[in-house]
Amino acid sequence: MALDLTTVVRTIGGECLPQRLPDRTLIDGLATLDSYVVIGNPRYATLVTGSSAELTRRLGLGGADKTALAGAVFVSAEDSTALRDALQRHGMSAILGARVAGDGLHARLAALIAEDQAAVDRLVTAGMKILTQVARRGGVSAVVVELARQIDGWAVLLDAHGQLIASAGAGRLHIEDAVAVAFGRPVKIRHPGLQTHQVGSDRDLVGYLVISSRSRVTSRSRDLGQQSAALCDLLLRSHNPSLTNSLGREVLLETLLHGGQAAGALLRRWGVHETSLTAFAIGTKTRTVDLDRLTARWLDELGAEHVFFGDPGPIVGFVRDDLSEELEARARTFSPLGGDLISLGLAKPAPVDSLQRGAMQARQALRTAMDSEHSVLRYADIATVEYLLESVAGDASAQLSSLLDPLRDEDGEHGVLTQTLRVFLATHGAHRASASELGIHRHTLTGRIQRVEQLTGLSMSLADDRAAAWIALRAAGL
Repeated sequence: MALDLTTVVRTIGGECLPQRLPDRTLIDGLATLDSYVVIGNPRYATLVTGSSAELTRRLGLGGADKTALAGAVFVSAEDSTALRDALQRHGMSAILGARVAGDGLHARLAALIAEDQAAVDRLVTAGMKILTQVARRGGVSAVVVELARQIDGWAVLLDAHGQLIASAGAGRLHIEDAVAVAFGRPVKIRHPGLQTHQVGSDRDLVGYLVISSRSRVTSRSRDLGQQSAALCDLLLRSHNPSLTNSLGREVLLETLLHGGQAAGALLRRWGVHETSLTAFAIGTKTRTVDLDRLTARWLDELGAEHVFFGDPGPIVGFVRDDLSEELEARARTFSPLGGDLISLGLAKPAPVDSLQRGAMQARQALRTAMDSEHSVLRYADIATVEYLLESVAGDASAQLSSLLDPLRDEDGEHGVLTQTLRVFLATHGAHRASASELGIHRHTLTGRIQRVEQLTGLSMSLADDRAAAWIALRAAGL
């Protein structure tokens, strides 16, 4: 419900005369003078239509009838000094001088309220579709996070004993308030507008969902809260067989990472007969995606065994070398709700008896991908790691120093840009110290560093790229 007195005035014309109710008061109902008998919700406005003579007569009677009417908002096409005086004398709000009169006015107001309610219903329906999709991917925690986002506030899910199950927004800061309002405890609550929704029935109580919204439209947050409570009830009662599978995979993965003949033998019993595998790591900064379910679905689509584990935290697993590109394609095209990024790190193929190194590579690639906001990053594409590996054998110095070749001048010599890069890295990226040592303005330094990044393809905001540039400088003897 977003319809208030100001919106009504814009629609039907006239002037709002606020008395007890300000002009931004939301509207929750409509009645004629002869059918209106009681104040509904004192925080909302009920519109009343009829003749000014009848209104004046009933206000003059006093008693409960007058009290009830004084809490409503009289809407009329009439506008006279006598009517205004009567309204002011009794402290009753009104909208006078509407462009529509009589039965037409009442019908127009009824249509306006119906349109507003229909709009709210559509928003609730759309919100529940998103919440349902999120529930499938991320479970209870994801529902609570998405609910807090939709109501522009926070949410706390408690079990039947008041213990925290999940929270979102600023909910973790207000757990005591949530427990107090849910259990009716005598604690001063800093948020009088909190809503509590019971999860489960009285006979089979699961917990409580407590929410707080910054929006004035409380009906939408109330409806979404009720629906989310029912969704949480369903999720919390559903048995999750994947938990047992996950625990089993964790133990098996420890054997694989330990390596040796036992790892190869275990993989063969697992149905994996390849001599080498590619490690992968999947992570995200959001809690709205169930990475365990997502990874299982992708591997099912690829026809691969579920050789992975990662609860909680990023997923780490292994696939056949020929499936790594298909896994990469899925990560690149995946679009989670809310636009949050899913990142995939891929290692180099490794023998099945020494997978520990591959797992480390995948984690390193994932961390770099998340820092640089890439959807996919292969370990071999990280300049620092690649050059360090190559330096183990062969003429490492020439290969390492070639990273700086784009910085050479027309004579093939390292000049101002290379010197600027060396000083910048030696001072740990401190702009003021670097500019002072070089004797240049800080803006000049910034321009040179940007030029270095353009020529080399490195980013000085990434730790790996800074390390690669420093090693290249040392290899070149600069």
